[in-house]
Amino acid sequence: MTPVATLRTRHDHPAVVAAAVRPDNTDEMTTRVAVSADGDRVVETTISRDSTGGLRTTVDDYVTNLAVADRLTDHDTQP
Repeated sequence: MTPVATLRTRHDHPAVVAAAVRPDNTDEMTTRVAVSADGDRVVETTISRDSTGGLRTTVDDYVTNLAVADRLTDHDTQP
């Protein structure tokens, strides 16, 4: 069984945030803008790894990148 995590996060500018983090994705990661169950646009990233420890490390790195991307959209947002 391959460990998999799907993260969905809300942002003021989800397309900009998704575009900012997508270049750092590995082959085992996909990032897109999706619509949540309540109709909000969210950044959705699915990550798979060979081990739970590897998944944990990748999720931790991704969340850090996501926080930076979100902060940058507060200062310099593109359409």
